[in-house]
Amino acid sequence: MKKIKVLFVCMGNICRSPTAEGVFTKLIHDKKLARHFSIDSAGTHAYHIGDAPDLRSQKVALERGVNISHLRGRKVVVGDFEDFDFILAMDHKNYEALIKACPPHYKHKIQLFMSFASHLKIPEVPDPYYGGTQGFEQVLNMVEAASEGFLEYLHYSRKIRLKHYDHH
Repeated sequence: MKKIKVLFVCMGNICRSPTAEGVFTKLIHDKKLARHFSIDSAGTHAYHIGDAPDLRSQKVALERGVNISHLRGRKVVVGDFEDFDFILAMDHKNYEALIKACPPHYKHKIQLFMSFASHLKIPEVPDPYYGGTQGFEQVLNMVEAASEGFLEYLHYSRKIRLKHYDHH
């Protein structure tokens, strides 16, 4: 079975996208689906290549059982557009940067991550970098909701089967 390859993208790859990578990875592990996925994160800018996630992101994530300390920042490369099935941008600015860099025949893979949590009516994950701890907690809440929604989307679009959604 071919793995579903998902790339989470923000600007520097030290706050939002590693948080999304960690949360989604934990979600699929908890649901015993990890073998069906390949998950990564990257940034549209090269500010933090090789850096660990922001310590505030790490702390808030760890409080919810998500360890992202081993992740390291990297920049999106052209090969990502071919390699990944889903490229999920945290906000409109990064979505536009991805669209601009992406070869035309792969643009359909790029989506706003929060579109999978439409019930929140929040179009993008705000960058918490210049704010306080509550911003990082808000990001985690949003990412958890979008991760659940994304997994449901994959189920309903028949890309993966989730047992608790089957009504037998």
